[in-house]
Amino acid sequence: HYVYPYPHVDELIPLMADGVILPYLDMPLQHGSPRVLKAMRRPAPAERVLERLDRWRDQCPELVLRSTFIVAFPGETDAEFEELLDFIRAARLDRVGCFTYSPVDGAAANALPDPVPEAVKEERLARFMDAQAEISREKLAARVGERLTVLVDRVEDDEIIARSYADAPEIDGTVIIPGAWELDPGDFIEVRATDSGDHDLWAEPVED
Repeated sequence: HYVYPYPHVDELIPLMADGVILPYLDMPLQHGSPRVLKAMRRPAPAERVLERLDRWRDQCPELVLRSTFIVAFPGETDAEFEELLDFIRAARLDRVGCFTYSPVDGAAANALPDPVPEAVKEERLARFMDAQAEISREKLAARVGERLTVLVDRVEDDEIIARSYADAPEIDGTVIIPGAWELDPGDFIEVRATDSGDHDLWAEPVED
């Protein structure tokens, strides 16, 4: 579910907790600095977003949160970039994408002063992704031992590539099941997570 962090989303969380709606939200949070968010014309101060995320997780512990961010928006200072890193460490999102700012035809941001140099853009992107990879690694490691229902996406000679409810196709990680199994794409199976990496889980089928 792709949503903005507006109050009306609060109404969805109890439905997710009750299993009526898949507990996965994709929100374009964009940044963690109040000044940069204002320059982007984005709503919702970062502090309010963090409070809302905590409340949602209390109501629905299995909630998976994904977002995308922009680094090196025109005028972004070193201190504001550090605010962004502090924000993602506090938010501890499950899945995150990030890209550097680049001009878009007709965008008002093109006229903003103090564009960030290309070398600084790439350095900030690398630091951001390293910080998020650490968060992802810790969160996935905590899932080792869990029993999961997964959907088979692809069958290889020596492994199965599958997805749990926490894995959107093409943009998120996968659940890798080593070995040759009599399974087809589209099958649902029960597995237990046995290992984890930065973005993926490894698992084995559960014998009932």
